[in-house]
Amino acid sequence: MENNQNSNPTADATAKKVLYTGKTHTTGGRDGSSKSSDGRLDISLSSPGSNGAGTNPEQLFAAGWSACFIGAIGLAAAKNKITLPADLAVDTEVDLCLTDGAYSLQARLNVSLPGLSPEIARLLTDAAHQTCPYSKATRGNINVEINLV
Repeated sequence: MENNQNSNPTADATAKKVLYTGKTHTTGGRDGSSKSSDGRLDISLSSPGSNGAGTNPEQLFAAGWSACFIGAIGLAAAKNKITLPADLAVDTEVDLCLTDGAYSLQARLNVSLPGLSPEIARLLTDAAHQTCPYSKATRGNINVEINLV
């Protein structure tokens, strides 16, 4: 049962064009497994800090956000006619927090743009943070730091 008021993502086709829908089937929660509808993702899950062999939602979120953020940096660089370094990297840290019995997330994106000036690197990361869908989804919802390293 979905709690989404609009469970049909294409119902608002005039406002947005759906480019891709990632679909997974997950069982067992944090100590279960998840598989994508196309079979390309098939992973075991385990709670953070446990001895389980699987990954956890925070790592998956960090990996997805990093990849998306690099894509957004690439778009900003192309728009500004800036050549990106081949060793561009984003190390994303997603913290699972507990405050007064309530769980929350916070994150740090540590961006490495070797060879670019700090001003150009900041221009690109600021633009990426405005356009990356993960950044948009978290804006105003969790504490996020964008660090140049």
